[in-house]
Amino acid sequence: MSALPQEIQHDRTRFIGGSDTAAILRISPWKSDFTAYQEKTGEYQEEVTPAKQKIFNRGKRWEPIVIEMLVDELEDRGHDVQIITRNQRYVDPVHSFLAAEIDLELMIDGEYHNGEMKTVHPFAAKDWGEPGTDEIPIYYVAQVLHGQMVTGRNKTIVAALIGADDLRVHQVNRDDEIIQIIREKEIEFWDQVQRRDPPEPTTLDDILRLYSRDSGEAIEANDELLDLIDEMKVVKQALKNSEAAETRLKIMIGKIVKTASVAISNGKPVLTWKSHSTDRLDVETIKTQAPGIYKQYLKTSDSRVLRLKK
Repeated sequence: MSALPQEIQHDRTRFIGGSDTAAILRISPWKSDFTAYQEKTGEYQEEVTPAKQKIFNRGKRWEPIVIEMLVDELEDRGHDVQIITRNQRYVDPVHSFLAAEIDLELMIDGEYHNGEMKTVHPFAAKDWGEPGTDEIPIYYVAQVLHGQMVTGRNKTIVAALIGADDLRVHQVNRDDEIIQIIREKEIEFWDQVQRRDPPEPTTLDDILRLYSRDSGEAIEANDELLDLIDEMKVVKQALKNSEAAETRLKIMIGKIVKTASVAISNGKPVLTWKSHSTDRLDVETIKTQAPGIYKQYLKTSDSRVLRLKK
């Protein structure tokens, strides 16, 4: 196990990291293998919006706190704990394009462990199992096993802080069979990157990024396309009927609820209908009264709109 050379540590086009594993395995809720491919070839770079940067920064700020809580938790259970190092990135002993950044490396009762720190929104708590188990989201399992593959370690402690004070400590043990599958998939993926042979696009974002602008040409619709168009018309009509049904039910509920905030049954809330205030920019007024400011902050974005013809 050796450290990744400093000159390429921040150039993610040069290696596959643990955060890429779930995408390559097609189990990531955030990114497809096609997107991962485009990132590695430099064809696509995700825009880091202020909102995303804020989330990233918050996670970094919480990390030392989660580590401190983890150590306290383990020591309270009677374990001897030593912190070895943090945020080191290692390279696979065989393939230099496989690397892993480990949040935390620690010695527990004389045995080396990798450590991963996660901050989790309370709404996502249901995705995490009982503390002490290996029941964590599958996309994190992929990241953990990738890290074990690169470092050669057998155990990983995953500390998930739910909200501000619910720390759940999980342990994922090495699974050589799954690690071998991960290894083969990542080697195959890297070969595709080197050959510039992209995976098939599998998400709408993939399609819109791949074919972001129309060419102005007309094509002859084949039988497959006509069948898909007919199917989409059926789906859109079903959605329209569903929206109409939802609106009708809201009207009927509104007639009963009137100005009440909450409806209760057997002592438990079954419905809330509360007033909310939202601040929005009056774009039309700004456009009329301050056209210079409007033009200064006007941002043009391209998109393609799919419309079915009758």
